[in-house]
Amino acid sequence: MATHHETTEYKHGEMDTTQHEKTFAGFVRVSSWVVIISLAVLVFMALVNA
Repeated sequence: MATHHETTEYKHGEMDTTQHEKTFAGFVRVSSWVVIISLAVLVFMALVNA
């Protein structure tokens, strides 16, 4: 059974996006580290002729 949720009218620009921005910043930070580490591993493998 579906539950009924209270609906509110959305008004552009009134939503607090602080948590979304923090989450996105964390995602970008982790993604950057993954790219940097991946490139470092590839360079290391190229240098040792793996």
